[in-house]
Amino acid sequence: MSSAAPDNDAPHIPVLLDEVIAALDPQPGDVIVDATFGAGGYTRALLDRGATVHAFDRDPDAIAQGRGWAEARITPPRLVLHPRRFSEMAVALAEAGIAQVDGVAMDIGVSSMQLDQAERGFAFSSDGPLDMRMSQEGDSAADFLNTAEADTIADVLYEYGEERQSRRVARAIVAARPLETTGDLARVVRKALGYKPSDKKDPATRTFQAVRIHVNGELGELREGLHAAECILRAGGRLAVVSFHSLEDRIVKHFLRDAAGRRGGSRYLPEANAEPAIFTHISKAIRPSDAEIARNPRARSSTLRHAVRSAIPARKEAA
Repeated sequence: MSSAAPDNDAPHIPVLLDEVIAALDPQPGDVIVDATFGAGGYTRALLDRGATVHAFDRDPDAIAQGRGWAEARITPPRLVLHPRRFSEMAVALAEAGIAQVDGVAMDIGVSSMQLDQAERGFAFSSDGPLDMRMSQEGDSAADFLNTAEADTIADVLYEYGEERQSRRVARAIVAARPLETTGDLARVVRKALGYKPSDKKDPATRTFQAVRIHVNGELGELREGLHAAECILRAGGRLAVVSFHSLEDRIVKHFLRDAAGRRGGSRYLPEANAEPAIFTHISKAIRPSDAEIARNPRARSSTLRHAVRSAIPARKEAA
């Protein structure tokens, strides 16, 4: 008997949970990948439906916490935790002797656990070290911001944060170095952009998003992860991807469009541009209800897209 129901004090409310589970339609005995384990919200729901879950997370804290409740509460054991990037899911499953799976869930971006821990340095809501590393390895946000040229920082802020005044912010960051805490960075950005406490959105949000994406290589990881999912899903298998900002959603949307055989061109010549569809039954963008946003404000910016894998062989490289 499974006892995988969420803990009452679980630190994370999974976004669009009902919609993701409906899209995956897990059946007893299915093998499903939770590509972004986090606090295990999707995994627990999948286990409750009788699926076996292979869960990935590069954050050692998430894996350690998952092992704790999994070993104590899931009988028989139907959860395999992989302390790896989700871009490596095809390799990891092959090493485990699994060629294909019935579903893949991906919840892209930083987890609530990471945001809520000041010592991880992801947010400016409370002061902490300027870190932002999901894997807790490699160069931190402070390493990047304290050593990179102003033009490099500006390019990151513009590309990943869509910060229109990226060069002004970058110059301010270089002038204020060394930066050590999230509060240091937030204060520099606010001063550079003329922040007022009455403003609806803190201008530091764009810079924090951009630096975090850069430090963790998130967009490249997403592209590789989508291709890995394409490779491991069986015919009829289901993919569900939740993203949290336009850059991520654009990658998912274009990936599914290309995988459906729709690669652009004139709408008056569809046959000339058609290719075999690798994914079918592609959903429109699904967004949270007002009720969910009221329960979980972090769901506000989320978007779900899902699709069904066809029997067409996977492409050699990500689209």
